[in-house]
Amino acid sequence: MLVLLPPSEGKAAPGRGAPLKLDSLSLPGLTEARRAVLDELVDLCCGDPDANDKAREVLGLSEGLRGEVAKNAGLRTAGTRPAGEIYTGVLYDALDLASLETAAKRRAARSLLVFSGLWGAVRVSDRIPSYRCSMGVKLPGLGALGAYWRAPMAAVLPEAAGSGLVLDLRSAAYAAAWKPKGEVAGRTATVRVLHAPTRKVVSHFNKATKGRIVRSLLSAGAAPADPAELVEALRGLGYEVEAQAPAGAGRPWSLDVLVAEVH
Repeated sequence: MLVLLPPSEGKAAPGRGAPLKLDSLSLPGLTEARRAVLDELVDLCCGDPDANDKAREVLGLSEGLRGEVAKNAGLRTAGTRPAGEIYTGVLYDALDLASLETAAKRRAARSLLVFSGLWGAVRVSDRIPSYRCSMGVKLPGLGALGAYWRAPMAAVLPEAAGSGLVLDLRSAAYAAAWKPKGEVAGRTATVRVLHAPTRKVVSHFNKATKGRIVRSLLSAGAAPADPAELVEALRGLGYEVEAQAPAGAGRPWSLDVLVAEVH
């Protein structure tokens, strides 16, 4: 099982570990593409106050987030932490990787893949510095990152997906960087979280529920091979799930997880 996750806009404080080693990250086929984004991002964020204003504009940052520009400028020498510790926010709070039992942590390291405007995608065990660069950013040289990552991802992700289930929990901006196709798409499942009484999509609780779903699967040691088995696994774990199988081959399944309370 491969689980595709969005990152979080907010990040934990920089780590005290050794500086970034691009060649040590998972999915080495993305290394050169990562290097190109890293180089342009650091160059963009280095310089005088006028240059910093331009960087803030490109990155979509408010005046109050000016410190994020300086953080990006120092990415090559900043301390690192496992990506599972860097990413914070509602989904990651609900997932709570740190409190998983040892076996579940091993499963997380194998199966979770976090998408990123800077790194393309990383595993939660990959050591990275804290940064700010969403997939919606358009860098002056490389252009829109969602489009930039499509070719490198298309070359690398099908192999990473292996022959099992792909559980796609990404938001739209990050899903644009890689869309499973063909046989891989046929064993991919996307998830919406709906308020059961109204059948309306929820936002905050959407992220929390997705984090809980991943935690439940990891803790239970569930290993569904395809979307149909995922539906049964989730129901067995107490989730109310409605599934819509694709009309034809080469298309992902759509799963709705219904929640009674929105909080």
